[in-house]
This record gives sequence, C-alpha cells and structure tokens, in this order.
Amino acid sequence: MKILFIGDVVGNPGRKAVKELLPDIRKKLGIDFCIANCENAAGGSGITYVVAQELYKSGIDAITLGNHTWAKREILNFIDCDPRIVRPANYPEGTPGNGSTIISGPGGKIGVLNLLGRVYMDSIDCPFKAADRELQYLKRNVKAIVIDMHAEATSEKCALAWYLDGRVSCVLGTHTHVQTADERILPFGTGYITDVGMSGPYEGIIGIDREIIINRFITHIPAKFEVSKGPVQFNAVYVEVDESTGRTVKIERIFRIVEVS
Repeated sequence: MKILFIGDVVGNPGRKAVKELLPDIRKKLGIDFCIANCENAAGGSGITYVVAQELYKSGIDAITLGNHTWAKREILNFIDCDPRIVRPANYPEGTPGNGSTIISGPGGKIGVLNLLGRVYMDSIDCPFKAADRELQYLKRNVKAIVIDMHAEATSEKCALAWYLDGRVSCVLGTHTHVQTADERILPFGTGYITDVGMSGPYEGIIGIDREIIINRFITHIPAKFEVSKGPVQFNAVYVEVDESTGRTVKIERIFRIVEVS
C-alpha cells in the first residue's frame, strides 16, 4: 500500500505546486492514497469549500487540519458534510467535524487521524488519550492508520510516535513548515518523521513574505501576514505499508522546488 503525505499546503502558491506535481508523482510512484495538511491552504490561513474542492481535483484524497482550522469561518458550513476532512481529534467534545476518517480507494482503505499538540500551542484535550479513543474505532475497521500530529515541539511528536509504535502505521509531524531529516521506522513498525515540511513559497519565512516577518521581529509590531512570492517548494513523504499488518516498510522524504505562475 503506497501512501503520499504532503506537508502544510500554504496559499495559492502551495496549491499550484500540488496541482503541477502531484499527478506525475502519483503515476510514477503508483500512489494508492494521498493525504495533505491544508490548514493554511486558503490565503495562508484556514481552508474554504472552494479551495478544498480544488485540492481534491488536484489528486488529494483526504485533508488534515491543525491550529488554523477555524481561521475561515465558512468551514463551519461544510466540515460536518465532508468525510474527507479531519480536524484535530482532541478538540473538546461537541466541536464540529470529525477527528478521524476512513477513506477507500483501489488499494483498499486506510484510517486517517489528526491530532494537535499542546506544547507552545492552544490548551486543548490530551492528544495521547484522544489517539487511544479514536483507535478503538479505527482498528476495528482498518489495518493501515496514518496520523498527522500537528505540533510545535519535537519531543511531543516523538513521544506520541513511541507511545503508538506498533498500533498505527505512521505518525507524521506537521506545523513547523520545515522538513526534518529524521524519517525512520520504529521497532514495531510505525513510520515517523518530526515534520513533513511545507508546500509553499521557498523564499519566504515559513511561507510568509520575509520582510513582514523580519520587521515583526525587529519592531514587535503585529502586521498582517501575506503569502510570499517566487519559487515554491513541495515537501512530502512517501510511505509503503504492509496491508496485511499495517506496519510501515519504507519511508522517504520528497523535496522539490518549482516555478509556478
């Protein structure tokens, strides 16, 4: 079972890179399922219905979110109606949307679970306990389970991976927009990387116009973030999972830079 997970898609440049590169990658690698973190896909923060449909047409099968889930208020109009979108499962009970989903395709079916870290992030429910709860359902229905751990702290992401080693196929970190070089397979078959990276402007600062960020550091005066221009990077991980056991047998990083109009 071949799975592609795309790092945080940032704004229109990130969406264009996905549209340009994904069809060829899917074909060459024989991808069965493509998942992408898209919490920054609409203007650099949040997601809209129109943007979600654009991403599906580009070849994405499921969308995960994060701390910017509610940045575009219109998500409240469609998040309950779209089973391909998952927001963090450790939001409080009663929050709109679902924290996990099962998607089907030619290669079978897989579970997708989204979690949000708490270190240097919002104070919400425990991601470890939320994972335990969601897995009770997912593991009754699928062997392969992919977790997007959207978190700031490396230690929190790594701790979750070790906690779930052997119970899920992979724990893939998102949020920092910087791809890490620590992909590995843990002893009981869980694939791990601290951060998949970002699909967005290469010459900005984590996707945002660098002058805005630099001035904010110097002056400490808040300013509206704007998505940067120029070349675009495409970050993802390619994972192969043994469909009979749900264990990861291969994990590789993908990093490309493209010019988009």
